[in-house]
Amino acid sequence: MLMDKTDNSFFLGEKPLMNYVTAAVMHFTSKHASEVSLKARGKFIGKAVDVSQVIVNRFLKDQVHVAETKLGSEEFTTKDNKKVRVSTIEIIIKKNE
Repeated sequence: MLMDKTDNSFFLGEKPLMNYVTAAVMHFTSKHASEVSLKARGKFIGKAVDVSQVIVNRFLKDQVHVAETKLGSEEFTTKDNKKVRVSTIEIIIKKNE
């Protein structure tokens, strides 16, 4: 799990869903973060949505909310010179005021 220390961002990948949930919840509770950003692309987009919903509806219910969702895509060239476009998502979860 990669995390950008400057902006409380988590890049979701192949680790189990609960690893990401626990890390984000700890950021809110122990580090007193006001927001957390979950970022994913391609096949991990569904996991990012699942993680956000577990945090908002189960672990920190009535304490945080999904403030913003950003969708996009990235294009890159593979080793065999094919252009590939991959969808991306960023889900920003903020503490309730």
